Amino acid sequence: MAANAAHPDLLVRTSEVPTLRPLSRLRELAAAREVLANLVRKEVRVRYKASVLGAGWSMLNPLLYLAVFTLVFQRFLGRGVPNFAVYLLSGLLAWQLFAGSLTAAARSVVDNASLVTKVYFPREILPLAAVGSTLVDFALHGVVLLLFILGTRHDVLGPGLALLPLSFAALLVLATALSLWVAALNVRYRDTQHLLGLVLLVWFWLTPVVYPSGHLYRSLAPHRLFGLPLFHVYLANPMAAVVAGFQRALYGTVYDPTTGAPLLFPVSVGWLAVLNASVLAGALVLLLLAWRTFFHLSGDFGEEL
Repeated sequence: MAANAAHPDLLVRTSEVPTLRPLSRLRELAAAREVLANLVRKEVRVRYKASVLGAGWSMLNPLLYLAVFTLVFQRFLGRGVPNFAVYLLSGLLAWQLFAGSLTAAARSVVDNASLVTKVYFPREILPLAAVGSTLVDFALHGVVLLLFILGTRHDVLGPGLALLPLSFAALLVLATALSLWVAALNVRYRDTQHLLGLVLLVWFWLTPVVYPSGHLYRSLAPHRLFGLPLFHVYLANPMAAVVAGFQRALYGTVYDPTTGAPLLFPVSVGWLAVLNASVLAGALVLLLLAWRTFFHLSGDFGEEL
């Protein structure tokens, strides 16, 4: 920041232009794609540096979740779900990309303070690199899920599979938008990274990753809130729609073959497609707003770090 000579009380941003021009900024980001790729590689290397198993630790993570939740929900609570491994891992695949992106992005600018204060580059690259490195883990988690699908001979070749690219697009845009937002806020308010952990913990249990979404539907469907079906109010949680899309695409068993009770949301593939398209549209608007917020605050990063 610098003082204007004619108006000494007016502060002028010096590291960025005052207004975000999206098309011009996108060209600048495209020109810096090698920087982004290098930062993604650095994030991945640092994550597994001096590790014996390396990227294998990322593949062990969903297996640990599977062991714990199988023991608790399938054995102790008796909440049997056919082929629970595929059900759980399909939801975790989406959730861990979302939560991992936000967690890594929150510290992306702070942890690269020396780079921010010495070299000019589009600052958006830092949270984008955090999302990019989490995509590597997403691919590894996908391998674990694929092995369980093949090992259990679970049939995923149904019409629901068409939901996967749409749900993934909605997830990626939503994660990127919120990553830009928390990365910028954490520079000014360092409590953001600590609060984020609590928010994600509550959000995880509000999203049907572990428990059957069909059971949740049966509990909410008969009730209304302010005249609206409570189930529709619940779908204000965008991750519920995204996880439901992943589960319908990769698990696909809507009704329990033994009891006939719904395991997934008992709605059509088209209904879920419209729901995920709505999440994608809302996430694109959120991305633009978060990008503007990040850009507005990024001019002060050098002074605040």
